[in-house]
Amino acid sequence: MFLAFNLSDIVTVPFGWLLGFLYETTSNYGIAMILFAIIVQLVLLPINAKAKKSMMKMSRMQPRIQEIQRKYANDQQKQNEAIQQLQREEGASMGFGGCLWSLVPMLILFPLFAVIRQPIIYILGQSAEVATQIIEVVKAQAPDLFSGNSYYDQVVAAGAISTYAADIAAAIPGISAEALQGINFDFLGINLGAIPDWKIWAWSAFNWANIGAFLIPVVSTGSQFLQMWISQKTNNSVITNEKGVQDEEMAKNSQAAQQSKMMMMMMPLMTLWIGFTVSAGLSLYWFIGGLFRMISDPIMTKHYRKIYDAEDAQRLKRAMEQEAIEAEKERIRAERRAANPEGQTQNTSKKKLQKKQQMEEDAARAAAAREYAARKGITEEADAASTCMSGIPSRPYCKGRNYDPNRYSTEE
Repeated sequence: MFLAFNLSDIVTVPFGWLLGFLYETTSNYGIAMILFAIIVQLVLLPINAKAKKSMMKMSRMQPRIQEIQRKYANDQQKQNEAIQQLQREEGASMGFGGCLWSLVPMLILFPLFAVIRQPIIYILGQSAEVATQIIEVVKAQAPDLFSGNSYYDQVVAAGAISTYAADIAAAIPGISAEALQGINFDFLGINLGAIPDWKIWAWSAFNWANIGAFLIPVVSTGSQFLQMWISQKTNNSVITNEKGVQDEEMAKNSQAAQQSKMMMMMMPLMTLWIGFTVSAGLSLYWFIGGLFRMISDPIMTKHYRKIYDAEDAQRLKRAMEQEAIEAEKERIRAERRAANPEGQTQNTSKKKLQKKQQMEEDAARAAAAREYAARKGITEEADAASTCMSGIPSRPYCKGRNYDPNRYSTEE
């Protein structure tokens, strides 16, 4: 049993049961799909909140990241180290971790598509073998119902089960009466099990059923575009520089902003194309999901904006304090330059001051000695020779401080 378990069953089994329960409770596929989309978005809300927080944090660091890139343009290693240091200081996830929360909803989305496109299995509760037999019986009776895309054969067959219930019961003796009732895809006069046709000129009838099916993917595309536009505006509002001040210029011209604009154009166009290749029920699911995110995204932005505004206020306060300290230092330097325009410096070391004082005292004593010698008639040369330790006035220390030429003389 464990070997037969698929990883996608973690998503398809509980959500498939949920969709089946909602259809059984409401007896309306459209209402069940709307409730299903809302519940799925509520389940994904914590993950989307994490992704939103990570995206906003990376967006607000863009000015500082680009400043680092300019500073270390010729040194890739230092550039990476500086960016990683910035991310650690800001508590931002590095590498794949920062994108993980954005990828989780996409990983869940694909198994959810399997739930929607396989209603015989997940809503009617039949096995894959029984679903295949039902498709074969309906194809044999009404081959024109099916298009060349076998991916949505279960959706087409589920809507026709009640019409060909007798043939299906004969081919599958053990099938339940509930399963033979099939699924009613009608919602406000629109067949949610049909694939919308964008070729208006080829419609067999210009009625609300065709118009409504056509409008569902169009409106779904518009809601996704509006949701992405709101998300981009809110993300740009938190882009701040190193002082914590909003940088509107960076928000408009950053590489992330350009990529976001491209995605804002490409994703809705892709949604529009897919909307005309899948059943209208899936487009309805996308539309409700887009409306939910359009409402929840500004709420999450407002919540995280308060947190980041507080951080920016602290960073701005630190920057202003540092600027005040630097201004005071510059004021003191300016006063010093004004008081000493020639740039002369004085020795302030204690030893140097003591040495200078000793030299001044020695010079005073020497001047007094010369004055005394002049009064007594003693010449300077004789005085220098008699007082010089070495006996050579020009080299007073050439024979050492304690040199005495008569040290070993026998004469007293």
